[in-house]
Amino acid sequence: MSSIKKLAGQTVWYGASTIFSRFLNYLLTPYLTYKLTESVYGEMTLVYAAIPFLNTVFLYGMETAYFRYVQKDEHKSQIYSTAFISILSTTILFSFLMIVFNKQFAEIISIKEHPEYIVISALIIAFDAFSALPFAKLRQENRPRKFAFIRITGILLNIAVVYFFLSLCPSLVKKNPNSVVLLIYNKNFGVGYILVANVVQSFFQLAVLYREFFRHKWNFNFVLWKEIMVYSLPLTIAGFAGVINETFDRIMLGWWYPSTSEAVIRSQVGIYGACYKLSILISLFIQAFRMGAEPFFFKQSVQENAQKTYARVMKFFVITITVMFLVVALYLDVWKEFIRNEKMWVGLKVVPILLFANMFLGIYINLSIWYRLSRKTTPGAVITLIGAAITLIINYIFIPRYSYMACAWATFICYGSMMVISYFWGQKAYRIPYATKKLVAYLVIVAFLYFLHHFIIGIWKNYWFSIGLATIFTAAYGLFIVRIEKREFQKLPYIGKWL
Repeated sequence: MSSIKKLAGQTVWYGASTIFSRFLNYLLTPYLTYKLTESVYGEMTLVYAAIPFLNTVFLYGMETAYFRYVQKDEHKSQIYSTAFISILSTTILFSFLMIVFNKQFAEIISIKEHPEYIVISALIIAFDAFSALPFAKLRQENRPRKFAFIRITGILLNIAVVYFFLSLCPSLVKKNPNSVVLLIYNKNFGVGYILVANVVQSFFQLAVLYREFFRHKWNFNFVLWKEIMVYSLPLTIAGFAGVINETFDRIMLGWWYPSTSEAVIRSQVGIYGACYKLSILISLFIQAFRMGAEPFFFKQSVQENAQKTYARVMKFFVITITVMFLVVALYLDVWKEFIRNEKMWVGLKVVPILLFANMFLGIYINLSIWYRLSRKTTPGAVITLIGAAITLIINYIFIPRYSYMACAWATFICYGSMMVISYFWGQKAYRIPYATKKLVAYLVIVAFLYFLHHFIIGIWKNYWFSIGLATIFTAAYGLFIVRIEKREFQKLPYIGKWL
C-alpha cells in the first residue's frame, strides 16, 4: 500500500500544479465566452486543436523514451543530453518550416485569414519543446514542488497577459483614443493576444528551467540515439493517432460541416469547443495522474508484486473518475454557467458523452502499462491507429448530418474501442489481476444514475429539484463505494481511521 501512497502523493503534487493551472485556464472559459463571439471562439479552438498535433511532431516520443532509458545505469549520464540535442535540432527545423509556410498551415486548419496565428503558435510549440525534457527530469527526480511552482506561475502570467490585452487595453483606449497603448494594441487582433499570452507563459517556463540546461555535459551518443528512435517512433505514431482522437475532431468539424459560411462553421466549432471544456474535470485528473504514473509505473516494474499494485491503482482510478462523472453530469445546470454565452448552451448534450469517453481514455492509459514496460511499443501505435481510423470514419460520414454530435460519439466509440482492445491484448501479453467485473459494474451504475436523473428531471424541470436529486444520487453512490471497498479504504492514511 506504500507504493499506492507514493503514487497518490506524486499525483497530488503534479495534480496540484496541472489541475490548478489548467483549472485557472478553465476559469478563462466564462471570460473568453463572454468576450469572444462564437465564431472568434471557434478560431481560437481551431488553433488550439492543431497545437497538440504539432507538439507530437516536435517531441516524437522523447519524453517517454527518457523515462524508459534513464532507468538503465549505462544510459543515465547520456540519455538526457542525447535526447535534448535531438529535440533542439529538430525543433529549430520544424519551427522554421511552420513560419515559412504559415499561409499553407493556416488554410489547412480553416483560419486562412490569420496566418500570423501560425507564426505565434510556432514560438509556443518551440518553447514548450525545449522545456519538455527539463520538466520530465523534474518528474523523474521526484521534484514536484518546483514542477508545480513553474506550472502555476506560468498560467497566472498567461491569465494576466490575456486580461491586459482583452480588458485593460480596450478600457484605456476608450478613455484616451490617443493612448500610448495603441503602439501594442489592435482591437482586431483578437485570438492573437491569447496566443501572445501563451508565448509569454512558455518562454517564462523555459527561462526558469535554465539550470537544467547547464547541469550536464553535453554530448551526443549516436548509437543510443538510434536505439531511442526505434523505441520512440511507434510512440510517435501512437501520439499522432492519439491527437486525432483528442483534438482533431474540431479541425474535422471545420472541414466537413456543410456550410459555405466561414462564420457559421467557426460558430459550430466554437460551441463544441466551449462545451467540451465542461468535460475538463475528468481530463484534468487523467493528465495529473499521467504525470505521476508514468515515472511511477516504470520504477514499480522492478518491484515484487508489481501486477497487484497496478490492479489496485486501476481500482482507485476508476472509483475516482466515476465520482467525477457524477459531479459534472448530474450538476450540468451549475457547470453550464461557466459558458457565459447562452447561445453556446445548445451544445451541452455532448458533455455526458465526452465525460464517459474521457473515462474510457483514462482506463486505457492505465491499461497501456503492459506495452510501455517493454521495448515493444508497436502495440500502442496499432491500438491508437485503430482509434484514429474510427474517429476519422465516423466524423467523415456523420459530421455533414449531425455536426458536433458526430464528434462526441466518435470520441466515445474511439476510446471505448481502444480500452477494450488494450485490455484483451494486454491480458495475454502481461496479465494483471484487475477487478474487471467490479469496475465494469461501477461504470454501469453511474451511467444508470445519470439516465435516471435525466429521465426524472425531464418530467419535472426544476433547478433546485435537479440539484437535490443529483446530491442524493452522488451521496448514495459514494456510500455504496465505501461499503463495497471498505477494506481498501481502511488501508488509506487519514481516511482509514474513520472507517
